[in-house]
Amino acid sequence: MSDSLVMTIIGRDRPGLVESIARVVADHCGNWLESRMCQLGGEFAGILRIQVDPSRKDPLIAALEELNARGLSIVVRPDSVAPLPMYSRRASLEIVGHDRPGIVRQISAALAGQSVNVEELSSECESAPMTGEILFKAQITLQIPQGCNMEVLRQNLEKIAGDLMVDFRFAELTQ
Repeated sequence: MSDSLVMTIIGRDRPGLVESIARVVADHCGNWLESRMCQLGGEFAGILRIQVDPSRKDPLIAALEELNARGLSIVVRPDSVAPLPMYSRRASLEIVGHDRPGIVRQISAALAGQSVNVEELSSECESAPMTGEILFKAQITLQIPQGCNMEVLRQNLEKIAGDLMVDFRFAELTQ
């Protein structure tokens, strides 16, 4: 039986950063299961999940901690799947509008108010093609709990979108 670990990584972006982590995982016979990583503002950040034999876990963690001395900040936690409410549906939410403070806070508050879980969130700001004004764009994958009224959720999102003056697309995903 293997132990599953989840780790977060952040450090100044540079060539070979991912390779240094992958080498430590491989040197300890770990299996790289999944990851999400990207460069933002000169920093490289990621989250990744691996499996490792329990006898190799402590040496692996010690080796990863040695990377801290090379400018990486790595946090390793056991992959303990906590029971979440039953999510019977998934949905996507796309938001586009003029950038302003509070967009993510207001949208996430509406989602949390309906016990909707944010599975993945990706956002960026970029210049609008014709005007050059700064646009905020977000793509969010949601887990919708059983019993959530989709129409009420949609209405709440429509109200917030109107208040924030952003466009949004909300669509249920097929499993």
